[in-house]
Amino acid sequence: MKILHLDTNHHLLIEQLNDLGFINHEDYTSSKEVIESKIPEYGGIILRSRFTIDKQFLDAATNLKFIGRVGAGLENIDCEYAEKKGITLIAAPEGNRNAVGEHALGMLLSLFNKLNKADTEVREGKWLREDNRGIELDGKTVGIIGYGNMGKAFAKKLRGFEVEVLCYDIKPNVGDANARQVSLSELQEKADVISLHTPQTPQTLNMVNSQWINQFKKPFWFINTARGKSVVTNDLVEAIKVGKILGAGLDVLEYEKASFENLFSSEMPSAFQYLIKAKNVILSPHVAGWTVESKEKLAQTIVDKIKEKFC
Repeated sequence: MKILHLDTNHHLLIEQLNDLGFINHEDYTSSKEVIESKIPEYGGIILRSRFTIDKQFLDAATNLKFIGRVGAGLENIDCEYAEKKGITLIAAPEGNRNAVGEHALGMLLSLFNKLNKADTEVREGKWLREDNRGIELDGKTVGIIGYGNMGKAFAKKLRGFEVEVLCYDIKPNVGDANARQVSLSELQEKADVISLHTPQTPQTLNMVNSQWINQFKKPFWFINTARGKSVVTNDLVEAIKVGKILGAGLDVLEYEKASFENLFSSEMPSAFQYLIKAKNVILSPHVAGWTVESKEKLAQTIVDKIKEKFC
């Protein structure tokens, strides 16, 4: 089987697929139209998020057996249509879940201890000890929304703290020893911290809006290492301004392009201008799952799943 690789990944991906007898071709620069014209030659494609795999592309891919996404989410693929055509969809959430869990915890601890703010001030010659007095995670209630690979990884990282961990998920019976599954209303009543770990679906688009935020009983800290388009940034900023959200750690943003590789294509939105100046906000460029180790683990996961299904 011939496989077309559309994004660069860890070298083991192609090396091991070669060893398994697959023919691997690479094209990291051609337009979607060019790729579409030659896709009938291929039984498999492997990509991260370079472009959308839509109905037109899938109709052109007359011999396609599988699509491998070197990452967790499949929102850039018309999954329903692909499955109707008998195409196997392969993702690798196991590969970067640990990285996401560590990143979410790092953001939370940095917010609680004002590390980014304090670091900037000391570099400016300011020595403001009382102004940078932190708070402790112990004794808090952490709410996790979306309890799949990423949510479970974050909960596992919290085991060393004396915290109550609650999780909410649309699937029943996903709670475990690290998090007690509760209703959304119980989560909204008790949570001091909310960490978002949901995929991008029609149900999660714009989910975190003013109405959703105001249903929480207490002011809370907010972490998002999931998908930026789940959050209405204007509403988030308003909640930060009035103290309903005490601080935010955002690895993903509403403004990201679908490829996740760029931010704005035009003028910087006013809500983002507020975020970059806010001392109780930490931002990173969609790198929660982007570690040296996860790059290798993501590639290995894809190889293992292809081997299991097609060898």
